[in-house]
Amino acid sequence: MTATIEGRRVRLFRNGRNQAIRILRELELPGDEAIVRKEGACLIIEPVKAMLLRELLAQWAPLDESFPEIHSLPTEPVEL
Repeated sequence: MTATIEGRRVRLFRNGRNQAIRILRELELPGDEAIVRKEGACLIIEPVKAMLLRELLAQWAPLDESFPEIHSLPTEPVEL
C-alpha cells in the first residue's frame, strides 16, 4: 500500500503553448514517461509501467521468413 501525501498548492506556468507544473520531489514518478488523463476537473498522472520483454515479444506477429543457413567459416589464429 502506498502512502497518501496531502495536497500541496503549486503554481501553473507556460512552457511554449503548453501549461505545466513542476512535480515536487516527494511526488516524483519512476521512469521517464507518464500517462496523463482528465477525470472531471482532475488531472491524473500515472507512471508508465515498464513492459517485460516477453510481453513485448507477444505483441509481435511471427516472421514468415526463414533464416539463412550459417556455414562454418575457417578461423584464423589471432595473436593476443
